[in-house]
Amino acid sequence: MSTAVVTGAAGSLGRAIAHRLAADGHAVAVCDIDAAVEDVLGNAYIVDLRSPADIARMFDDAHDRLGPVGILVNNAAIYPTTPFLDISVDEYDNVHAVNQRGYWLCAQAAARQMAEIGGGAIVNIASSTMHGGWANLASYVATKGAAGALTRALARELGPLEIRVNAVSPGAFPTAAEQIYDDPAAYNKHVLDQQSLKRRGTPEELAAVVSFLAGADASFVTGQTIEVSGGWVMT
Repeated sequence: MSTAVVTGAAGSLGRAIAHRLAADGHAVAVCDIDAAVEDVLGNAYIVDLRSPADIARMFDDAHDRLGPVGILVNNAAIYPTTPFLDISVDEYDNVHAVNQRGYWLCAQAAARQMAEIGGGAIVNIASSTMHGGWANLASYVATKGAAGALTRALARELGPLEIRVNAVSPGAFPTAAEQIYDDPAAYNKHVLDQQSLKRRGTPEELAAVVSFLAGADASFVTGQTIEVSGGWVMT
């Protein structure tokens, strides 16, 4: 079993992923900027992913306490809703600092430790929005497209080190993120109209796919993005 790091673990998707990896037998370290992460699992870190120093501190401490990191799940993301013409440079930079640069910094720190133990698995959480776009979320959508591209680039470069890099692209899961919509009933109907499966997915179903990609059963899978959207997006 490996040491796993899950970012953005205070939210429902990150929490489910962390608990699933722990149930799989991994030693799991969780992080979030929200102090609620301390209620998820024992090895919790309050981390601002905009801070390279925070990220380095977490990975160094996790290495010392739990052993070299063999699994990373890049899950943390922010999603301010602003019409494109009103997005400021500061807002754009902030979203990219968390959702894109944060993924890159965590992947770099994890890969250095994975190289110590002969390999590992990185799973980046992307989003189905990167395929169809989404009004008022241009900064977020751009970072999720970057997550898919980063996944392929790292899979190519880190493969010789036996580090596998894949992405999971969730559809519309019923999480706190949906609080950005003024009419929840209308949004729920819209989601079900788009999906092939006429029900909402659960965080545990997403966590199961992450578990597969992080585990030995996916030992020959790298550079892939798996859609988990109930058939909203088909690739």
